[in-house]
Amino acid sequence: QVQLVESGGGLVQAGGSLRLSCAASGRTFSSIAMGWFRQAPGKEREFIASIRRSVSITYYADSVKGRFTISRDNAKNTVYLQMDSMKPEDTAIYYCAVATDLGIIRLPSSYSYWGQGTQVTVSS
Repeated sequence: QVQLVESGGGLVQAGGSLRLSCAASGRTFSSIAMGWFRQAPGKEREFIASIRRSVSITYYADSVKGRFTISRDNAKNTVYLQMDSMKPEDTAIYYCAVATDLGIIRLPSSYSYWGQGTQVTVSS
């Protein structure tokens, strides 16, 4: 089992920044990639960003490219999401996730473990 705990969510004004963290514990050796998704009420879960564990490859949704940066510290089993130039459209619950059998990187079904989520609200 892998357990994930997100932190760093909160309320910011448009144009501001937040940094999310996700700490993983358990069978982290099976992790192929870690990623971030978000979900607003009534909306489908949306891919935000993902990073491979063993190679220097990152993936971003077009909506956040150039504004958000994903990074990780394998020694700490922690992944981060730096969010800059935030927009009201970024308001959602943000979830981190672990892929143990990587398929299509942008699909939620490619990820086996999920955190409880952290609320991010951007005011205008």
